[in-house]
Amino acid sequence: MDRTPGDSPRPTFAAEVREAVTVRAALLVIGTLVLQLAFITSYIGAFHSPKPKDIALGVVAPAQLSEQVVQQLDALPGEPLDTSAVRDEAEARRRIGDRNLDAALVVDPRGTTDTLLVAGGSGASLAQATEAVVTRAEAAQRRSLKVTDIAPAGAGDARGLSSFYLVVGWCVGGYLCAAILAISAGARPANPRRAGFRLAALALYAAVAGLLGAVIAGPVLGALPGSVLGLWGLGALVVFAVGATTLALQGLAGIIGIGLAIAIVVVLGNPSAGGAYPYPLLPPFWRTIGPALPPGAGTWSARSIAYFRGNALTGPLLVLSAWAAVGTAVTMVCAAFRRSPAEQ
Repeated sequence: MDRTPGDSPRPTFAAEVREAVTVRAALLVIGTLVLQLAFITSYIGAFHSPKPKDIALGVVAPAQLSEQVVQQLDALPGEPLDTSAVRDEAEARRRIGDRNLDAALVVDPRGTTDTLLVAGGSGASLAQATEAVVTRAEAAQRRSLKVTDIAPAGAGDARGLSSFYLVVGWCVGGYLCAAILAISAGARPANPRRAGFRLAALALYAAVAGLLGAVIAGPVLGALPGSVLGLWGLGALVVFAVGATTLALQGLAGIIGIGLAIAIVVVLGNPSAGGAYPYPLLPPFWRTIGPALPPGAGTWSARSIAYFRGNALTGPLLVLSAWAAVGTAVTMVCAAFRRSPAEQ
């Protein structure tokens, strides 16, 4: 049928494709694919073949035996243990409680059964790996082993994973809150005043999310012992640190900043957090970056609060504070550079 005068020409197939899938959309889809493949690589890379490496083990033995036992354990194939002599069992228990040791072997010079002190609150997989390594070493010396858990995970904390899942939940809330603030009113705040409002809203959300998470994990579900106030403070800091980092990345890269935040927190941070497999069981790359990222610092801190009387918190809290402070500063600086001439 002839086209009547005034009818617009029908767009070509290529033109329709370009209208349906813009260049920007195509780039975002490609970025999503890269993020997805990075997620798969990171998680499988971290978890597919856990091998113990440099588990901090104390050795309690008479002076004439101590050096020999330390040397034998340090010489095990693959170097699964990082062994050091400890004066007595009381000191070994204290150092495990301070999180300076992962476990301790107490040698009985008058018998053939030694005692391995472990801390299940640090993660069941770490305690089990330590037991397996030391049991084989003891069998080679025709000795047997008795295991004592001096910091066991709570009855409602299966395999000591509740701390990890709690922190993951807080991290998810942090970047989702920041993402929603961006989507609702633009990824980059128009000026420092509006950036300040976003940070204030994030801080309020962090305080509420930290409290509710601590209450659910503690009194409601009975999954984590320890101070609810301590977990509340930790949760608020984790949520704000992740949220402020997300706002900062959005200020630098726009909506793509949300993907960058997911890459840092989820793709890199979660598998390296020491949750399912504590640091001595992770490959070198993930073991190295884990303590420096919010999920790792948060998981370590939550376990310290729950099972180790709040010991060894300074370093992880400084890490979280640094993410929060840098995220806040970058967010404000990016907003300042976006001010219109009339506002300057």
